Amino acid sequence: MRDLVQLYFSEHNIVNHHLSSFNDFLASEDNPNSRMQRIVDDIRVPTDDASRGIIKLDPERTGGRNIEIRLGRKRDEDGHIDVNARPTIRVGEPYVKEANGCEHWTTPMEARLRKFNYASRVEVFFEIIEDGQESDAPEASGWLWVGDLPIMVKSKGCSLYQDNLEHHLDRQLTPEEYEEELVKEKEDPREPGGYFIVGGTERVLITLEDLAPNRVMVEYNEKYGAAVEVAKVFSQKDGYRALTLVEKKKDGMLSVSVPAVSGSIPLIALMKALGMESDQEIYETIVSDDLMANTVYANIEAAYDKKTYAPNGFHTTEDAILFLERNFAAGQAKEYRTKKVESILDRSLLPHLGDTYEDRKKKAIFLGRVARSVLELSLEKRNEDDKDHYANKRLKLSGDLMEDLFRTSFSSLMKDLKYQIERNWGRKKNEKFDINSIRSSIRTELLTHKLIHALATGNWVGGRAGVSQLLDRTSNLSAMSHLRRVTSSLTRSQPHFEARDLHPTQWGRLCPSETPEGQNCGLVKNAALIIEISEGIPEMDIRWMLRELGIKSVKSADETRIFVNGDLVGVHEDAKKLVSEIRERRRCGLISGEINVRFDQETNEVIINCDEGRLRRPLLIVKNGRLALTRKHIENIREEKIKWNDLFREGIIEWIDAEEEEDALVLVDAYDVPSRCPCCNHALSPMDADWMNPGKEGDVVLKCKWCEDEFVVPTKLDPKYTHMEVDPMIIIGVGCGIVPYPEHNSAPRVTMGAAMGKQALGIACSNYRIRPDTRGHLMHYPQRPMVYTQTMNYMHYEHRPAGQNFCIAVLSYHGYNIEDALVMNKSSVQRGLGRSTFLRSYSAEEHRYPGGTEDAFEIPQPDVTGAREEDKYSMLGEDGLILPGSQVGSSDVLVGKTSPPRFNEEETDFLTPQKRRETSVTVRHGESGYVDSVMITEDLDGRKLVRVKVRDQRIPELGDKFCSRFGQKGVVGRLVDQCDMPFTADGVTPDLVVNPHGIPSRMTIGHVLEMIAGKVGSMEGRFIDGTAFSGENEESIRDGLVRNGFKDTGKEIMYDGRTGKMIQADVYTGVIFYEKLHHMVSGKMHVRSRGPVQILTRQPTEGRSRQGGLRFGEMERDCLIGHGVSMVIKDRLLDESDGTQQWICGNPSCGHIAIMDRHGSLYCPVCKNNTNIYQVQTSYAFKLLMDELLSLGVAMRLQLEDLK
Repeated sequence: MRDLVQLYFSEHNIVNHHLSSFNDFLASEDNPNSRMQRIVDDIRVPTDDASRGIIKLDPERTGGRNIEIRLGRKRDEDGHIDVNARPTIRVGEPYVKEANGCEHWTTPMEARLRKFNYASRVEVFFEIIEDGQESDAPEASGWLWVGDLPIMVKSKGCSLYQDNLEHHLDRQLTPEEYEEELVKEKEDPREPGGYFIVGGTERVLITLEDLAPNRVMVEYNEKYGAAVEVAKVFSQKDGYRALTLVEKKKDGMLSVSVPAVSGSIPLIALMKALGMESDQEIYETIVSDDLMANTVYANIEAAYDKKTYAPNGFHTTEDAILFLERNFAAGQAKEYRTKKVESILDRSLLPHLGDTYEDRKKKAIFLGRVARSVLELSLEKRNEDDKDHYANKRLKLSGDLMEDLFRTSFSSLMKDLKYQIERNWGRKKNEKFDINSIRSSIRTELLTHKLIHALATGNWVGGRAGVSQLLDRTSNLSAMSHLRRVTSSLTRSQPHFEARDLHPTQWGRLCPSETPEGQNCGLVKNAALIIEISEGIPEMDIRWMLRELGIKSVKSADETRIFVNGDLVGVHEDAKKLVSEIRERRRCGLISGEINVRFDQETNEVIINCDEGRLRRPLLIVKNGRLALTRKHIENIREEKIKWNDLFREGIIEWIDAEEEEDALVLVDAYDVPSRCPCCNHALSPMDADWMNPGKEGDVVLKCKWCEDEFVVPTKLDPKYTHMEVDPMIIIGVGCGIVPYPEHNSAPRVTMGAAMGKQALGIACSNYRIRPDTRGHLMHYPQRPMVYTQTMNYMHYEHRPAGQNFCIAVLSYHGYNIEDALVMNKSSVQRGLGRSTFLRSYSAEEHRYPGGTEDAFEIPQPDVTGAREEDKYSMLGEDGLILPGSQVGSSDVLVGKTSPPRFNEEETDFLTPQKRRETSVTVRHGESGYVDSVMITEDLDGRKLVRVKVRDQRIPELGDKFCSRFGQKGVVGRLVDQCDMPFTADGVTPDLVVNPHGIPSRMTIGHVLEMIAGKVGSMEGRFIDGTAFSGENEESIRDGLVRNGFKDTGKEIMYDGRTGKMIQADVYTGVIFYEKLHHMVSGKMHVRSRGPVQILTRQPTEGRSRQGGLRFGEMERDCLIGHGVSMVIKDRLLDESDGTQQWICGNPSCGHIAIMDRHGSLYCPVCKNNTNIYQVQTSYAFKLLMDELLSLGVAMRLQLEDLK
């Protein structure tokens, strides 16, 4: 059903999940109940105050006045927010404040070029309430600026969003006009967005995968050498996450581990402390099977044991609380103990159930349910929960991550505001308190800095690191893949075999092939093509609906238990009817499509989910063996008369999460397409047959594309099926989606193909001439692949390709292409094959320093400290900047710059001031090229900013890496003149000769198919469809070969170019899409004779960019030891590394390193000997080791061999 996939991407962005999540977080006019607004509504200052959305000032610090500052929306007497209340937070349009104080609207490209943050002003409505009375006076309320919020590019808050552009231009835009306006703003019109711009660099928030909160997970835990039954709950609310753990010990006692407290406490004690005093009530809450009774009885009786729980056990709630006080705050004052226990019971324990005294009974019931799960596992009434099942996983997108960050940052700002107001009160006792007093106390830089710093470093709240990453712009595909990445929080150093394995519930949600090799394998994944992550809806809507459907309070253990987001809400006598009614309401649009429901018959539970972070996928609905989709729907889609959301409203498609999919039986294909049309005998591919009667009973009627006759094939649809796949191709992601015929290859090769595609050179963005990326690659003649996939259309790969179509022959060539080496046609290279340009950007700023000194762009004079030779500045203009078009080499000066001395002394009678320093910007070591452009602008502080871009042409040479889309990678082994290359009878010379030994063992049959498909496409002037599971089949391609006069095997007679003789075997030839990877010899070649050394060890620095030495490791050392070449070992490890001459005391009882006195005479500082001192050659690292040991009080003595 490619029509459905095409319809989805005609309306949705490839990174729609990030944009939707951030839009849900962002406060805007069409989102009055945004996550930002909910954070403001729930703020508490001080944190132990019961009221929300209010800052309460301390009367002792405000002269006895009772003042509150309201930030959130008004609440009624029950604490509920008025739905129609006006929002109290708003976000403006992206702006920039210049050095002269003026502000103006800005765009992402300006932020990139001028190295500032792409952010908008955040304003909050403050209202002063004194003695409970609101004032209508203008000075008692108002909107105040609290900081700046980074804005996601292409989100609703972005200046490039179509509605915002229309508002700015004051006119409506057609899709074509919108693209033209994007081009005017120096943007790529096919740029997906979904990232932030911080300090001029593009940062993407990686989607995080974590365990679902507020769900009971039972498992066996190996403790003290025996398996112990354990139940865990990660309770989460308002960003606070707390683990509560219930375990059954060997003696049958149930204990609870509570957050913020070390050790465990008896379950019965905690339930009594929460207000459940009656033993009968505790028994009924826990026991669901008679086999559990004895264990529960034993736990209840143990609670009355005076010896264990002195003095009298715990019979009442007061007894239990006293017991907790002795455990949690022993030896503290009574008042402190009481507050400590109350804080743990109300705040730390199961916060998702509430944080008030009235919620304690609910927590006791929930703990009873958790204990029941432990006992069921102990009695083998249920199985361990699968942590890797995607029903037990939740994803955190950009909006969720920004919500966590904004909550902590805004809370810190409000606490600081309270402190500043109370501190300023004492200084201005007689002045009135109004909105201006609040304005002067807000430190806006506090919120801005916290948000920007987290995005710039990736260090997030909760101790997570690497959340924000620099967007990979190697190619368009690499950027798309980076924006759709999903990463696990598990440590990479541990095996985690189960977590790394491909889980069945990941089908259609995560790409099965696109994952890195190495320690990140299986932990870093990529989203499948069409996914949706739930934003969450209020639980109360579900609870009201359940009451209408006859849900009852929990009394009988026989009835089906109903759970909403992991919380037990009641029971129902007819679970199947309940589930069916909820699904019908969802399909009719009576309730939200975010709701998913499942009936688990094994545990007799109905599980309803409406929380955020669930990874869902679309499925076609099947009713009574018939598709809900009809032929009329397909025609309307093709005529663009219907929208994607219309299909949901009509009950044609629905989003299913992993939980509900356990109830579904999904059909992959409704029919099998015959290999040839029974009417015209033409080879048929899946896309050559049009389904004429979907939604009807009976066999499938297909219409042949070639003869337009109809024929009948058996249907696979059956009443047992509940759903059908939208299209099999959407189970893979964007990286794997560019690989044609992936189903014909071994799995590791598809993974490699997806990884290599992200390293391929092409056109990353159409605005590459303007973008100030630190490094970039541009292929000169990128081409559309002759064999394409449908996924390429959705990511605009045909407009941003990364590769070229090569004519190749599979043939050994005199040993020059062994071990995956490639023999390349030198003439093809001279005509432009595989050529690319490497772009490197350099930037320089005129910094200002204390004392009025500043940097200067100029040609440094000879008297400047560190000045270079005159010829190094020969290409600079009078302003100190290099001219565009200049040819530059390694260490050539691009921007002449001088800086004031590091220690800015003034001239005195005794001291002359230091001269200015030479701090010019030079070409990196080992690089060269031509100056492409020089841009001069200013940063936000008014300082001059210069950006110089250098281009370097990269022509394929020996050692450059090329790869097909199937992981068949290799380096150029030889460039051969066309006259010496093999050729066909038609005179066709291949561009590349590939070793045949690379095909059989790797089983890349897709590589073989693409070669002949590319040949057919080249001859017939058409692109061949190689989409996964539905591409043009082999028979059709073979027929095409025969039509064009070739053998159907794809082989041809070839002649040796050097001898002219016919090669004594048919050679497999074809056209295939090859990618040039960014691993090039010119970017890795490095040589050094002498150069910089490390300060500490005095060994050569490491790395090409630091002009470092070549690593001589343990294996290299072992090889030389095996050869017995001791002098070579000495030369490598000593003479050419950190060899040094040290003076050693020759006294047999001493042996320490000698030093020089102020007169330059040597003496031993230990034994004071100044005559018996000898020079010894050793490595400086060894001398450093001796000094380090000496600092630890360990004196290493050296005995000189010649003196023995």
